[in-house]
Amino acid sequence: MGQPLGTKAPVHPNDHVNRSQSSNDSFPTVMHIATVQELRARLLPALAELHGQLAIKASAFAEVLKIGRTHLMDAVPMTMGQAFDAFARQIANGMARLESAMPRLCVLPQGGTAVGTGLNAPVGFDAAFCAQAGALAGVTFSPNPSKFEGMAAHDALVEASGALNVVAVSMMKIANDIRLLGSGPRCGLGELIIPNDGLTSSIMPGKRNPTIGEVVVQAAFQVMGNHATVTAAGASGNFELNVAKPVLIYNVLQSIRILADSAHIFASRLIADLDVDRARLAENVANALLVVTALNPVIGYDKVAQITTKALDAGMTPREAAISLGHLTGEDYDRLVNPALMTRPQAG
Repeated sequence: MGQPLGTKAPVHPNDHVNRSQSSNDSFPTVMHIATVQELRARLLPALAELHGQLAIKASAFAEVLKIGRTHLMDAVPMTMGQAFDAFARQIANGMARLESAMPRLCVLPQGGTAVGTGLNAPVGFDAAFCAQAGALAGVTFSPNPSKFEGMAAHDALVEASGALNVVAVSMMKIANDIRLLGSGPRCGLGELIIPNDGLTSSIMPGKRNPTIGEVVVQAAFQVMGNHATVTAAGASGNFELNVAKPVLIYNVLQSIRILADSAHIFASRLIADLDVDRARLAENVANALLVVTALNPVIGYDKVAQITTKALDAGMTPREAAISLGHLTGEDYDRLVNPALMTRPQAG
């Protein structure tokens, strides 16, 4: 304004610039606004992209049979589409959790000034601020009716970090399942065909690794660690102020950005071009022992256990074992054991 640096006239840094506010209320206000903006602009669109790609694969693989696995061991038949529908549902639930935290993030403590009483702030300042901030951000903000809570505690941000942590858990589970189902190509499960990202081993020529899935897993590690930090920071408020604001918001924003970036590359560079090895899946279903679980209501658990034990010990198919034990004829076995119907028993 034409005055030397440091001059306090005609604009005074405290009387004018800092009027009606304190770092104690303005900093947590900015923490909330930044979190809301980053969630809406970055993470939720990236998760929507990932959910969309998983849903596409769930539809594409709807009739592709696979063997379910529990305790890492063969279980009963299901479809690959059902597995991917579960993945898509996890991401949809994660998005819903983030959205459910949004109303509390949109409540701002601005106007609490030093300790939450609103000392030196005019009546209506908090509402006017929320209206102006909301107009700029395109979000509806409202004043916190308890400025004390909004300044001394940051439970809304810890809650949001918890939702981010759940998203990380979901993405890690999905990435690990896909990595394992795509393991091989000759000596692993090999049921999924992971797209070639162009990267190969520096010592083993032609060896391709599931690097995108590995990125997602490591991003999840970081977010889980960030949430531990946010939890500790959120619990570190003393009386009317929590001084751990910088480390708390640093980790929340980093988690949002890491998850957004990893969700995008997961969707676009892995899920979009993922395919199934139909021959490998069909072979696994044909060789599976526990398809005979469908016989439990017909011949009883004990006789079915005899079939699976004999098939495993003698290297037979379950069908051959059932016939050799005299429990069923081949025709009866074929009629009663239908892996496709086992994936939707209510329709059978």
